[in-house]
Amino acid sequence: MSSPLLALGKQKLPLRVAQTSVRYAGRQESGGDSRNEIIRRALYPSNIRNRASPVGTWRPDVGRRLQRAIPSAQAHETIERAWFLHQRHVRRARMAELQRKFESVRNAMETLRQVAPNLYAEANKEEDPRARSPAEKELLKKLKGPEKKAVEARIRGLFPRELRIPTDTPPKNGWIYDFTPMSLPS
Repeated sequence: MSSPLLALGKQKLPLRVAQTSVRYAGRQESGGDSRNEIIRRALYPSNIRNRASPVGTWRPDVGRRLQRAIPSAQAHETIERAWFLHQRHVRRARMAELQRKFESVRNAMETLRQVAPNLYAEANKEEDPRARSPAEKELLKKLKGPEKKAVEARIRGLFPRELRIPTDTPPKNGWIYDFTPMSLPS
């Protein structure tokens, strides 16, 4: 089993990387720091690589620390095999849970087919969401503006877009008491 961590043990790691910043190479610093400069430096730190990154994206000492923690290649390979074994057990448990759920749904559909065939047929009916009835086509000819757009945007079988997301607090402008959803002909 070859690993990139084992390759680190064979090569000498540099103690320092050149301190060149790519992002701000052409910029001249003004006398005092303006508000925008402070915000820019906070959001986009320089690219000088002379210390470990606080978020862990660049750590120059990781190779040496791994070599100190795991001195032999055999120990490293054993740890890797144990990790892969753990991942395989987690994956198999997840697949078993998904298989159990699938079987439960399949049994429920089979029970529905035996108990209420009309509901089973309605639940499994394939429908073209773009298809419009003749009454809907006539209604669309009469509508203009936002009403027509609302009817065209509504896809049959999907959750209604005009419903509001439930929140903990009421809206600032209150409740719209005279709202009536547009009823589509069937």
